[in-house]
Amino acid sequence: MEFQEAVMKLMIHKAKENEWAFQTPDRVTEISSPSPRRKWKLFNRSSSAIPSKTAKAQAPKEFICPISGSLMADPVIVSSGHTFERACVQVCKSLNFTPTLVDSPPPDFSSVISNLALKSAILNWCHKSSIDPPKPLDFSSADQLVRAFVASQNQTLPQKLVISENELLIQGVNETPKVNFNHAATEVTRRPTHFHSSSDESVTALVSTPPLPFSTQPSCYSSCSSSSSEIETLNPGNSNSSSRSVEDDEILIKLRSQHVFEIEDALASLRKITRTREDTRASLCTPRMLSALRPLIVSRYTGIQVNSVAALVNLSLEKSNRIKIVRSGVLPPLIDVLKAGSPEAQEHASGALFSLALDDDCKTAIGVLGALPPLLHLLRSESERTRHDSALALYHLTLVQSNRSKLVKLGSVPILLRMVKSGHMTGRVLLTLCNLSSCADGRASMLDAGGVECLLGVLRGNQFDSKATQESCVATLCGLSYGGLRFKGLAKVAGAIEVLREVEKKGSDRAREKARRMLEMMRGKEKEEEDEVDWEELLDSGLGSRNRSQLSGGLGGSSVNSSEF
Repeated sequence: MEFQEAVMKLMIHKAKENEWAFQTPDRVTEISSPSPRRKWKLFNRSSSAIPSKTAKAQAPKEFICPISGSLMADPVIVSSGHTFERACVQVCKSLNFTPTLVDSPPPDFSSVISNLALKSAILNWCHKSSIDPPKPLDFSSADQLVRAFVASQNQTLPQKLVISENELLIQGVNETPKVNFNHAATEVTRRPTHFHSSSDESVTALVSTPPLPFSTQPSCYSSCSSSSSEIETLNPGNSNSSSRSVEDDEILIKLRSQHVFEIEDALASLRKITRTREDTRASLCTPRMLSALRPLIVSRYTGIQVNSVAALVNLSLEKSNRIKIVRSGVLPPLIDVLKAGSPEAQEHASGALFSLALDDDCKTAIGVLGALPPLLHLLRSESERTRHDSALALYHLTLVQSNRSKLVKLGSVPILLRMVKSGHMTGRVLLTLCNLSSCADGRASMLDAGGVECLLGVLRGNQFDSKATQESCVATLCGLSYGGLRFKGLAKVAGAIEVLREVEKKGSDRAREKARRMLEMMRGKEKEEEDEVDWEELLDSGLGSRNRSQLSGGLGGSSVNSSEF
């Protein structure tokens, strides 16, 4: 017993020296110590202080699909600029269903482009929030979500509701928009530089575009003058195919070389081959080749930059290559050349974008990646080829509604109207204005900028280089005529009736038809209603007063920066 008591005393003494203490979870225990300081240890076991592992972070609104209501695993951008889950878009297209969105126009599913930037942002957010990334929806799950969305919105689906995935794939191929003009820019011999288009895509069903002449290949493309006998010797054979493969490999090796002279030599060879041998364009447009060209497009060496962009123009002349080029990531550096490249490189870059814009599947992507502002700026370039290809690129890009809205927001309408009034590329600029007049934003902007007076002035002065230009001008006015009372008031003040009567007598068939329709609208069916309208009061009120001041000041007023054009 004495031994046990001695051991206990020794343990107590050591505990005091080392400041040990028995502590309970529900109270604070003071620790005795030989030193004058007192140390306290606090124990708080409140459940509210412990973070809950089950709490989930609130996802940003832009990460949520408007149809499925959940995080998007494979977000895509459609032609109207909206973003959805890919599977939901496929189901909506298969059901021929257009969802109604809150505070947003109806989406357009005609083309679909992957939104890689948004997908990366969603994955990063999930990682930071300790949330499992979303998984792509299968077709059946997406179908259920779309039908649930239809029921929640009190909408109805078309009669044909059942469709298999195989049918959807076949239908997706059949629904690919067709180009409504003959394009054979890959011919080696020189082609005529103009043709007549029958495309009515530039306007709504109410306003159709007249047949307008424009070239089908970039101006910077120069075809070879080789004779037909020389061309026949280039037809591929077994020996030619093997030698061509070796030649292609040599070009790729040189393009990745660290020596500038080897890169220049390879680009010169590639440019020559793709210009003179159209049968090689499809085989040369490979991911490896495009990957090698991409960094060279923004090279600090002018020769490298020019030849790489020129080779890209030649590759884009093959229709099947265009979507490959867009998906390869070449567009951002190509747009950088438009902004800050050498004059010759800008000439080729505008030609490349014009060629790519001929493909309906590329139009939305080109607009989303920011090509519209530099193309609009290059309309005042010193190079005629650059101006020509930039104007036609804008025309083809504005066949898509999302690009029309973007171009209007850039303030392009006053600039384009001023070019028309000055006679600078009137025919080509009117092509784009005709497209803009088919959307509500474009009509409002043109009415605000004095577009009615400008177009009537062009018709009155017969400032046309061809009948197609006159038809473009009348078609643009016809598009503006759907602006309602504002157009009627502005047209009456500008003397539209006399001008349209003259067009009805002496214009082309298409121009006479549109002029007749506008005259009927202004004086025919709504005559009694028009008699009750005080046009002066209309012009003096609201937006009309602004239009009137612009009409009196013309397009050269302070509203347009004189340094722009």
